[in-house]
Amino acid sequence: MTPIAEPATQRRPDMELLGLPMHRVGVEQVLAFIEDIVEKNQKAIALNLNIYCVNLALKYRWLYEFIQSVHLVFCDGDGVRLGLRLSGYSPPPKITYNEWLWQLSAFCEEKKYRLYFLGGQPGVAEQAARNLKARYPTLNIVGVQHGFFTKQGEENQRVVDRISAASPDILLVCFGMPIQEQWIADNWKSVNAHVFLKGGAAFDYASGRLRKAPAVMIRWHLEWLYRWLQEPRRLFGRYLIGNPYFVARVLLARVQKSLHSKAK
Repeated sequence: MTPIAEPATQRRPDMELLGLPMHRVGVEQVLAFIEDIVEKNQKAIALNLNIYCVNLALKYRWLYEFIQSVHLVFCDGDGVRLGLRLSGYSPPPKITYNEWLWQLSAFCEEKKYRLYFLGGQPGVAEQAARNLKARYPTLNIVGVQHGFFTKQGEENQRVVDRISAASPDILLVCFGMPIQEQWIADNWKSVNAHVFLKGGAAFDYASGRLRKAPAVMIRWHLEWLYRWLQEPRRLFGRYLIGNPYFVARVLLARVQKSLHSKAK
């Protein structure tokens, strides 16, 4: 087996949101980035950024620094697009995993790239894999591992060894935030894989455990509301507190930037 090359050079971000990088990419550009990394036999991390991730990064310094260090950051959700507009940018399109995992799978089937699914409740990632392969019969999912294992020590090392033995081109990690980001930060250099993605509830959607928002709610940018209605108690803080907090932080940063510019 040819050793994987050193990690790819970080691409310069096109904009920033509360100090966090963002690249002006859509689905096709992210897939082209993945292809470039795999074909060059390199390693890279590509992360999606949504409101919840931004709020957690403002809370945890290690996460803030980790997001600043990764190779590609793409927009996940209308909330981040709003934040970018309020910050003076023309935002990139949103890429959400409830749709994008299917697009990624079509791409991987065409390119014959190997996928590994890591995370979710026992049985959920397996069902997601079955559903994806029902649509894309030659999709090569080389391994599935649920997320209920100790993320450090011997048990974690056994998981890392199994993934490395499968040698996936793309490893999709879905533990929920910020556990999935912490795991990637701790393990990506030692795992024999090319591209590292984190997908939150991606397996829940692909398996059918969670339902995608109706088209009318998507059109009115209310996917967050539909998601909250499916798990209101668990997601109350994330959406009904976190979303206003995010907007307030963006507006405060805009005022501070304006005052700083006038003081010069």
